Amino acid sequence: MADPKGFLTTARQEAPRRPVDERVRDWDEVYVPGGLLPIVSAQADRCMDCGIPFCHEACPLGNLIPEWNELVARGDWRAASERLHATNNFPEFTGRLCPAPCEAGCVLAINQPAVTIKNVEVAIADRSWDEGFVSAQPPERHTGRTVAVVGSGPAGLAAAQQLARAGHTVAVYERDDRAGGLLRYGIPAFKMEKRQLERRLGQLTDEGVRFRTSVEVGRDITAHRLRARYDAVIVATGSTAWRELDVAGRELGGIHQAMEYLPLANRVCEGDLTVSPLSAAGKHVVIVGGGDTGADCLGTAVREQAASVTQLDIYTQPGDVRDEEAEPWPTYPKLYRLSAAHEEAGELKTAPEADADARLFAASTLRFTGDAGGHVRALHLVGVDAGRRPRAGTERTLPADLVLLALGFHGPERHVGSLVDQLGLEVGERGGIARDAGFATEVPGVFVAGDAGRGQSLVVWAIAEGRAAAAAVDRWLMGTTRLPAPVGAHDRPMGV
Repeated sequence: MADPKGFLTTARQEAPRRPVDERVRDWDEVYVPGGLLPIVSAQADRCMDCGIPFCHEACPLGNLIPEWNELVARGDWRAASERLHATNNFPEFTGRLCPAPCEAGCVLAINQPAVTIKNVEVAIADRSWDEGFVSAQPPERHTGRTVAVVGSGPAGLAAAQQLARAGHTVAVYERDDRAGGLLRYGIPAFKMEKRQLERRLGQLTDEGVRFRTSVEVGRDITAHRLRARYDAVIVATGSTAWRELDVAGRELGGIHQAMEYLPLANRVCEGDLTVSPLSAAGKHVVIVGGGDTGADCLGTAVREQAASVTQLDIYTQPGDVRDEEAEPWPTYPKLYRLSAAHEEAGELKTAPEADADARLFAASTLRFTGDAGGHVRALHLVGVDAGRRPRAGTERTLPADLVLLALGFHGPERHVGSLVDQLGLEVGERGGIARDAGFATEVPGVFVAGDAGRGQSLVVWAIAEGRAAAAAVDRWLMGTTRLPAPVGAHDRPMGV
């Protein structure tokens, strides 16, 4: 470590956010541009370079965190970039979107606030682009083998980049009109501006990856034809089959899935639309689901100038500190966290029926009611205990002109004619495509990476699985591989 007493003398300081009343008027990222640089070296100096860095185990990618912390503390940004990119293809994605399980595993977090690992990571990634440390790495020779990657989310992109660098000819198939998957149309621009994605797509293109957008495998090209054309296929379509809410009134107009709502707002930012057809402007909005997707809907509705926004979470409100008995260090604890979107909704007081941050905890939806025209106008809910049992006398009604369901996903789409159906892939109990420890399905030459096999999870897991699956495919094609793969990327539990 650069300063042996850094963790004692320096307090944790996170990246500063722009003022709420400023940032809700645009779709730019919520953080102060350049706000990390004055503080990040001192924050990296808080790393203790402990003998057993549990942050390695907590990170699905096995990032070399103490190494690049020390390099940043010493001002050696080029070396820090090299160590960061040695394990992570897209650190600017994880640095912005990952919930940082590494920080939960930080040894300093036993009795102090953890090192701001996520902030250091994104600072290195951004500095790498600014200083020109990032460049294309095309292979020195080509193997003559071909691989199709179906899906251009983080798992598919990581797999494609690794395989292209190994010398294989790689084509990525994406059913949307632009590559990026959820990074493109699911994640709001205020969490990650799309220029971050475009730069990486340009790098992949320069490395030889070919993108086939507006092509849905199973419809525009059959899965059997794809298998015949390529030596190997990686299914990285994500977990896109959304969960439903089976309550009375679900058929009313104005009730939509989060992934029907969020892509339209992103298309407005892309310039495809002037106004979203599902805009929350002037409406009372209720979001059912307390996770990150619900928070993304919350921040989007605030920017669309909703009349009010309320987010329902069926779980009881967690505490501010770790429960050492239920969730001992270094596990990832369930804590009360105030995202940028919740901060915005709270300060703007857009949810008079909810708590200060626009959330209602321990709330379960009973039914919807609407007007004579068949449009939703109210959501009826009841308070529940920790076991999700209704509590007497807690029923209430919220005004609702727009209801967004953010209840999560249960695997890839598997309707008749889908990719899963055409390939005859087996599906596990949790909805993911069945595969072995080497990411291979029962169909020879077909592999699965990311949420399509793992189930709904984190961006860092998607990249880790993409890297591991690429190594497995390379070994299957060539008999051996020199591609690195995160250890145990397939075995650890979902969502951790």
